[in-house]
Amino acid sequence: MSLVMPPPDPATLARRAEIVAAMRAIVPGEGVIDALEALRPYESDALTAYAQVPLLVVLPETVEQVAAVLRWCHENRVKVVPRGAGTSLSGGALPLADGVLLGMARFNRVLDIDYADRVAVVQPGVTNLAITRAVEDAGFYYAPDPSSQIACTIGGNVAENSGGVHCLKYGLTTNNVLGVELVTIEGEVVRLGGRGLEPAGLDLLGVIVGSEGLLGVVTEVTVRILPRPETAKALLIGFPDVESAGVCVAQIIAAGIIPAGMEMMDKPAINAAEAFVNAGYPLDVEALLIVELDGPGAECGHLTGEVEAIARAHGAVSVQASRDDAERALFWAGRKAAFPAAGRISPDYYCMDGTIPRRRLPEVLTRMKALSEQYGLGVINVFHAGDGNLHPLILYDANQPGQLERAEAFGADILKLCVEVGGVLTGEHGVGVEKRDLMHTMFSETDLAQQQRVKCAFDPELLLNPGKMFPELHRCAELGRMHVHRGQVPFPELPRF
Repeated sequence: MSLVMPPPDPATLARRAEIVAAMRAIVPGEGVIDALEALRPYESDALTAYAQVPLLVVLPETVEQVAAVLRWCHENRVKVVPRGAGTSLSGGALPLADGVLLGMARFNRVLDIDYADRVAVVQPGVTNLAITRAVEDAGFYYAPDPSSQIACTIGGNVAENSGGVHCLKYGLTTNNVLGVELVTIEGEVVRLGGRGLEPAGLDLLGVIVGSEGLLGVVTEVTVRILPRPETAKALLIGFPDVESAGVCVAQIIAAGIIPAGMEMMDKPAINAAEAFVNAGYPLDVEALLIVELDGPGAECGHLTGEVEAIARAHGAVSVQASRDDAERALFWAGRKAAFPAAGRISPDYYCMDGTIPRRRLPEVLTRMKALSEQYGLGVINVFHAGDGNLHPLILYDANQPGQLERAEAFGADILKLCVEVGGVLTGEHGVGVEKRDLMHTMFSETDLAQQQRVKCAFDPELLLNPGKMFPELHRCAELGRMHVHRGQVPFPELPRF
């Protein structure tokens, strides 16, 4: 493993039998896994380039058990890595050799559905798609839809602030979560937010969503559910080059049109997805846009015509509209299967995640092509074009010496390019370990210190998911404490909490 993780603590490793016994006392039966072969499935998440067997795995079933596990680990200075379904693409759930892996898979119930308030209350192990399945008979759905929605869990979505193809119009996870129940490292159960649209006080919920398991363990989530749109229609729009498609994306948004989703795929991605799904994609184009419009029938029909006109004016060579919901779903099935489709054409792939201003899309795609030639590795592009969230898939063979290292360097250059043109390191996959050592390209030392102070406020002993997000995690004491001189604090006029 080329990635450097915190070295395991020999004293903790020596106490393994004691830790296993303590966890079995809290979570009896089959709730503790400590046999080596049984631990293997937990050694990595979907970023399979990096793997490490955990000290042990604990699978609690109740909030009380989660609180007891965290309390014991806090009191005994044992590290904890929370884990959902393991679909993270940034190594966010990569375990530690000297840490307890806290698996939340058994928290898999839908607790309440309130159609009047348009909310659902679910446990973190409920899959993303299962929320929609639970409410679709009443004409509702849950809007954020990551490509892995059949497997990824809502707890993991909260940790990474996951997106999806329909987040252009309806927002990311943070825009659709109203409240959480959270257990701190000390074992305290707290609630943030709730069923109301605008909770009073500090926006601590906004701090938790996207915090990647560094601040606490979520045990319950209240999400917003939406009525199904009256009409939805998807367009497949083919272009002779990716630059024309990129310009079209910017022009659609500039025209004041916000599609429900707007995705782009380049020719290698189109060919791979079509061979895998048979979605009806045109194979004689260099770039494909999938644009979905939804809303009242008249509005949807009008906007469909507007988008087609913009596309034709910017070089589109083909436009195909979905004839019914089944065909619309098929169009999206090809896009959502693009990642596994890449697995059919390459032994391994490295899925990146960076975000850029839409207007820089043609330039970035051109420069990524040059990087591909420089590193001698193929790349296929599938991404959320509407919000500039890129997902280049770098193709490599881990069995060939040096290819993983070249893929890592290629990926790092893509992310540096995103920041250079005014974008950010991640759009929805999180930082995890994948982007951890690139944080300095986007944040100053002062920025990172401020972020670490938030970490210290929730987890003073730095026991939750260490080794993630921060390239150099300072001890809380190193970040400086408030200096009190002769009983006088600085800025005494400010209220203290």
